[in-house]
Amino acid sequence: MTAFEAQPALSIVVPLFNEEESVVQLVSELREALEELSETWEIVFVDDGSHDRTFELVREASTEDDRIHAVRLSRNFGQTAALQAAFSLARGAIVVTMDGDLQNDPRDIERLVHKLDEGFDVVSGWRRDRKDRLLTRKVPSWCANWLLSRLTGVQIHDNGCALKAYRKSALDRIHLYSDMHRFIPILLAHRGAELVEVEVNHRPRRFGTSKYGLSRTWKVLLDIFTLIMITRFFNRPGQWFGLLSLPILGAGLLALGGSIYQYLNPGSISTTSEGLPVVLPGATVLLTFAFLHSILMAIVSELIVFLGDEPESALLPARNDTHVEEL
Repeated sequence: MTAFEAQPALSIVVPLFNEEESVVQLVSELREALEELSETWEIVFVDDGSHDRTFELVREASTEDDRIHAVRLSRNFGQTAALQAAFSLARGAIVVTMDGDLQNDPRDIERLVHKLDEGFDVVSGWRRDRKDRLLTRKVPSWCANWLLSRLTGVQIHDNGCALKAYRKSALDRIHLYSDMHRFIPILLAHRGAELVEVEVNHRPRRFGTSKYGLSRTWKVLLDIFTLIMITRFFNRPGQWFGLLSLPILGAGLLALGGSIYQYLNPGSISTTSEGLPVVLPGATVLLTFAFLHSILMAIVSELIVFLGDEPESALLPARNDTHVEEL
């Protein structure tokens, strides 16, 4: 990585993974677009453990221009970790993120930055005319965006668009993990950030294949549940576990009712040589334990939040003595 010079006004961060066919053209397009801006700039490329010549190419570009920095992770940690590493190195007051596959148009950076100057903290790109496959990319994305808007209350049409602009001061409020990079605007909005969307150009993929697909649907759903926990129940996690316990309680009551019915009406069901079936009574016991476990988790989580927010001095026992005599 080249030495960092004077602090720029704008940082462009680009995570890369096996993009050797795209990266040379990407560097050229970025430099051409950024030279038209009045702000000073830098580009931070983070190679996420690529197996091809991606890092060699961006390192070569960094030796030719000291405004370009090449960082390499020891192995493939994922896009979220790559972005977190880039955020920690970015020095500009404005940070713009984008993908390295040439589908984002660098000429849109100027529009995002100018929109940010209107007083917003986050400007999220919206690929209204998206150049991706309908069934495997567009439809799952539409469903996920609709679900996120309904569950989080943050209306964003395109959470998956990598082209976004942030104030660095807003990014410093959060720390990313798992696959939370796609939810950064939502996380910031729940911390008071002003957010707006801007339509951006989206280009067809020219090289390679997408790193995402239907196989990641289950992981995305789990991340959505985590996001709901963070945004809606951060200060009251007991409510989250309480809500989760309600369907368990309902199923347990149904199983209990079925158990009572088969006990009172043994002739209405088929019995085994050993007596009545134990499926419903067994389910009742298991669901009861699951319900009690959820309630205990609610209590423990509330205690953790309480103890974490309470000053240490408030937890110490009060002293009744007003005078201590030295012996």
